[in-house]
Amino acid sequence: MTTQHRLGRTAAVLAAAVALSTATTGLTAYAAEHSDKTGKHATATAAHGGPAQRDDEDGWERDGLRLDAAENRKVDAYLARARAAEPSISSDVRTAADLSRAELVGFDHRLKSPDSLKRKVATDLKEHPEQNVDDALTRLSDAVRYTFQWSDADYVTGVTIASEVLSAWGNDSTKWSNTWGRAKGYKGLNSGWRAPGSQQRFEVQFHTPASKYAQEETHKLYEELRLPSTSPERKKELQEQQDAIFAAVPVPDGAPALTAPDRTALAPAA
Repeated sequence: MTTQHRLGRTAAVLAAAVALSTATTGLTAYAAEHSDKTGKHATATAAHGGPAQRDDEDGWERDGLRLDAAENRKVDAYLARARAAEPSISSDVRTAADLSRAELVGFDHRLKSPDSLKRKVATDLKEHPEQNVDDALTRLSDAVRYTFQWSDADYVTGVTIASEVLSAWGNDSTKWSNTWGRAKGYKGLNSGWRAPGSQQRFEVQFHTPASKYAQEETHKLYEELRLPSTSPERKKELQEQQDAIFAAVPVPDGAPALTAPDRTALAPAA
């Protein structure tokens, strides 16, 4: 994208942001700095003290999940590319957070840990044995990830502004998982993007304080549910516990109707 084209899109986004924010009851004024304000962040951690805990030249292994040496090297290379692409992505994300008056939660954890990413890839390969590590890496969307948070009243306007900012700057929308209208289970909006230039995929989750709290409270339950060693009976129990926690999350007015942005809508006139 040329500098002139980007500036044109930026002007259009700013105009849209002003229109959206003034057309509603208004966005709550947050502090100018976007420091981490939560004491918890959902990150997967490796189990300690159990058998078969390995990450070396022979591969990676945890809790019945494994990557051979070649697979492990490919995941390490993917992680290196994600780290290289992250600063540029973070620049756009931080600006989108500023314009939409979002709290940028857990920014220090924007890069998924190597162990967490390898666990995810190994789980994917176990669930899809007909596929290879390249297939699993192609599906990854959260090696680089961010969380935006607004109050219930500001949520719909905030999501609309933030997503249109990201789209207008050339980030392609690759996933838009809006589960606010679900009767059971996870509530929130998880979006996936592909950055221009690097083509690195990244994830942006859009939350309210209540939905973020529920996500954090259910994270350990979710991790146990996905373990190959978890029995069907235990999986059912874990799912019921998660459903009960998310059932208590209020749904912001208009949230179930939020859709992915249309990049062409804010394109400058030719």
